[in-house]
Amino acid sequence: MNGDGNGWAAGPRGGTLWGRFGAAGLLLVARRDRSVLMQHRAPWTHHGGTWALPGGARDSGESAAEAALREAREETAIDAASVRVLGEHRTAGPFPADPTRPELAGQWTYTTVLAETTTGEALDCRANEESLELRWVGIEKVASLPLLPAFARSWPCLRGELVARLGM
Repeated sequence: MNGDGNGWAAGPRGGTLWGRFGAAGLLLVARRDRSVLMQHRAPWTHHGGTWALPGGARDSGESAAEAALREAREETAIDAASVRVLGEHRTAGPFPADPTRPELAGQWTYTTVLAETTTGEALDCRANEESLELRWVGIEKVASLPLLPAFARSWPCLRGELVARLGM
């Protein structure tokens, strides 16, 4: 159902996480210049001012890849036809439901969808209100940005996936 994923889910240690059915992000690679598309998050967003991947809440019945591509289209104006999905990597969760907070969904996960541009080139993109900026960043420079904490923790593993899949 379109848009039914917006809402909170139970997170670890009594916290909450955005996305009633989990969330997904797109790790989009341009092979020719060894860069990935990064999103500088708007101040009003969760961990605003940090850098992360375009992504967001999954809707019911939506795969991680479908959610990541939809969110990327909304946040970057990149058409899914310009993207080749390579695989998925669950980077957080699942976090169980909290019986003391029955209003919150459980089993939240975050899945990073690994993909490359079909041309091998960095694509033109346009930021929406959720971003201060979108930028193609060299893979070796990603860790030097002020990253969203959860993305910072997952980046070494994700970079390893890129090396394994693409030889980057």
